[in-house]
Order: sequence, then C-alpha cells, then structure tokens
Amino acid sequence: MNARILAVLAALPVLLPAVLPAQSPGQGASVQTPFRPPVGFEQEPVPPPIPADVTDDRRVARNYPEQPPVIPHNIRDYQLTLNNNQCLTCHSRQYTAGSQAPMISITHYVDRDGQTLGGVTPRRYFCLQCHVPQTVAQPPIRNDFRDVDSLISRPSDGGDRR
Repeated sequence: MNARILAVLAALPVLLPAVLPAQSPGQGASVQTPFRPPVGFEQEPVPPPIPADVTDDRRVARNYPEQPPVIPHNIRDYQLTLNNNQCLTCHSRQYTAGSQAPMISITHYVDRDGQTLGGVTPRRYFCLQCHVPQTVAQPPIRNDFRDVDSLISRPSDGGDRR
C-alpha cells in the first residue's frame, strides 16, 4: 500500500503540468460557470443584491406532485433551532384553526419506519431543508422546465404514441 502512495506522489510532478492549464506569471486562474462572472480567484466581485421575498400570502401552483410548496411570506428572524420551530406555531395541527394557515402534510408526522407519530417527526422538523421562501429572483440560467400538465395537454401531432 505504501509503495502505491509513493509511486503516485513521485508521478505528480510529471502528471500535473499535463492536467493543469498553463498560466503566464501574474495571471490569476479564472473560474467560469453560469453562476458567476469570469473573475480571477484573487478578485472579490460585488455580489448581486438579495432579491425581495414575496409576501402576498398567496399559494403558488406546484410543478410536480411531490414538490414542496414554497413559503409565501417573510420568514426573516424566524427561530428554527433544535428546541424551537416557529413555523409550527401556525402550521401544526393544533394551531391551524386560529392562524388560518395550512396544516403541514400528514407525511410530516410519519417516521422512517412508517409509524404515524403524535408530533412532527425529527426528519421533517427543519422546514427549510425542503421549503424555501418565494422570491422575485430570475433564474441564473435559462430554464425550459414544463410541468406534466402542459406536456399532456399539448396539441396532438396525429402520430400514434405507444
């Protein structure tokens, strides 16, 4: 095992120039992705402003059956800790009548063994793992996603699809 590690380490000076692109002195390596402008790693670009949250409390249609709903209200300064989940003060079963908020799905009370619990299961306790606030942000890259209903309802081309 040690001989393999030594062989790899000995080959690194020979292999690295072939793998890494050559750079002239003083030229920083640039990172190019659709999510950030091409800048050198030593530069610090100004981040775009954080988009505003949508706060109209209207439910948004989901694109597919198991999609978690987005949060249609501001959650800034909400407490989501091991001992406190402020989302549950409106959305848990016992408080929805007073708050008029939609109750969380019954799936949030089912543990990984399929047992229905009296309270929210620990794996569904941290809401922001799946649910995100709705914002007015535009996607950073083009998105051609079409939901299943729009695919089913498109005009037929006359062909037989089997």
